[in-house]
Amino acid sequence: MSFLAKITDVVGGSLFGSVKELITDYFPPDMSPEKKAELQQKIDEMEFKKQMAIMEAAADAEKTLNQRIAEQEGTASDLKQLPIVGRIVLFLRGMQRPMWGFFVMYLDYEWFTNPSTKLLGDKLVQTFSEQQQTALIVINLLVLGFLFGERTVKNLEPLIIKVFGKSGK
Repeated sequence: MSFLAKITDVVGGSLFGSVKELITDYFPPDMSPEKKAELQQKIDEMEFKKQMAIMEAAADAEKTLNQRIAEQEGTASDLKQLPIVGRIVLFLRGMQRPMWGFFVMYLDYEWFTNPSTKLLGDKLVQTFSEQQQTALIVINLLVLGFLFGERTVKNLEPLIIKVFGKSGK
């Protein structure tokens, strides 16, 4: 779900939900069950139409944004017109995701397989400083979020807070 869709869902959905609750809470006591059901159905239809309008607006906004980005940055077909440089840029652009993935895998391997301290001469030296470990965690979240999606990171958030929340206390 795009950012705009989330905002419209929160603003429109919560506002309409509150109005709907207000209306249904104040049905006249002498209203027949058939009339209540009919009114409830009309409210649900209005809510459905509103949700459809919000989704259409969000889709249009996303389409406009994609068109604007393509106009400003160009597309892959634009890059192919440049004989050598265009193909190099396309190759590098395509290799970015796998390279970040392999780089993070290498850093994770180093972090998990090497002891946190090493004996250097007669001194004990830390392999990763606390700042480097924090940066590694942030890089992992960014890369994993990019590769597997925001929902995965959101689902892991309680575990992350549980694991790393204790170390800060």
